[in-house]
Amino acid sequence: MKITLCGSIAFIDEMQMTKDKLKALGHEVKLPPSEILDEQGKTMPVKEYYALRKTTNETEGWIWDAKEQAMRNHFEKVLWADAILVLNHDKNGVANYIGANTLLEMGLAFHHRKKIFLLKPIPELSYKEEILGMHPIVLFGGLSSIV
Repeated sequence: MKITLCGSIAFIDEMQMTKDKLKALGHEVKLPPSEILDEQGKTMPVKEYYALRKTTNETEGWIWDAKEQAMRNHFEKVLWADAILVLNHDKNGVANYIGANTLLEMGLAFHHRKKIFLLKPIPELSYKEEILGMHPIVLFGGLSSIV
């Protein structure tokens, strides 16, 4: 199966480990990039970019241009896939966190009738009903039941 991993970029290390496990199970896997281009066109670790983005007060400029491009590129990966797997680890005091960007990716997958897998149970968030309406398959931490 062709699978695109989705989730907060804070989970990029976990995404790489999950990619390796899924590949060992015979799946093709895509995930967000581990590096991004800065305003001088030089590569920087995506975690460094993420931290910079979270602390900026700017509302325009290269940071948001890079965010737009990253979102568009990942949407293409969602369209390529047969399914998405959301890595919904705990974040910011929220168990099984699914953020806004991941919710957008889930919505795109849902609209294109792709399977949606969640690594962990659905979080208790204000948009839980929207997630429930997409009928994701909860894996409860295991990857072997992805079919």
